[in-house]
Amino acid sequence: MDLKIYKDKQEVAEEFSSYFVNQLQDKEAFYVALSGGSTPKIVFDVLAENFANKVDWSKVHFYWGDERCVPPSDEESNFKMTVEHLFSKIEVPKENINRILGEKDPISEAMRYANLLEIDLDRVEEVPQFDLVILGMGDDGHTASIFPHQIELWDADDHCVVATHPDSGQKRVSINGKVINAAKEVIFLVTGASKAKKVEAVVEKSEGSDAYPASLVNPSSGNLVWFLDEEAAAKLNQNPS
Repeated sequence: MDLKIYKDKQEVAEEFSSYFVNQLQDKEAFYVALSGGSTPKIVFDVLAENFANKVDWSKVHFYWGDERCVPPSDEESNFKMTVEHLFSKIEVPKENINRILGEKDPISEAMRYANLLEIDLDRVEEVPQFDLVILGMGDDGHTASIFPHQIELWDADDHCVVATHPDSGQKRVSINGKVINAAKEVIFLVTGASKAKKVEAVVEKSEGSDAYPASLVNPSSGNLVWFLDEEAAAKLNQNPS
């Protein structure tokens, strides 16, 4: 586990964007699962502003780790946010954008997306392998859309599952833990003081932390990197880098 701690959300976005672009060097194709949330939104802004014309976006294939079951025009759509903050500002082939169809029946869509991953990605022990999975973490310790009250979905047989938000009841389609941990690299983007207690629990493996899905992220590759701001890292026994 590699911890990278920066001053604030903006610096996290800038540093991760540079890190991400460096990952693309010398790659003929790169398969990435995106995350929604406020930090990725800033990341997409930085990528669009600083790297729109410096990256061959045709070799980057975009997927999502999870999506809310809403139409792509809905303000809660992770896809809509990515279009507004990144795709509308860069040259990327439409066929490289592989969205979860949030407007479709969730169960059918989870099956379709799982099948798409099997077709498009190399597999390791029958599990589709991304080059990179980008994750966030909620205040409750959830990641992708695997929530603590449905932690059993982490090890589901299907590559994609239908999750239910514990408060709103909103349905979401999410990749499962096996797909996350099969990735060549997994990166957490976590910012804000509200995340500090869960960051401490998950990173330091304190008692009871295994109730949080984020604590189950342990890629077989060993390549797990946390990009944190000082607020999110405040309770860690770490000095900012």
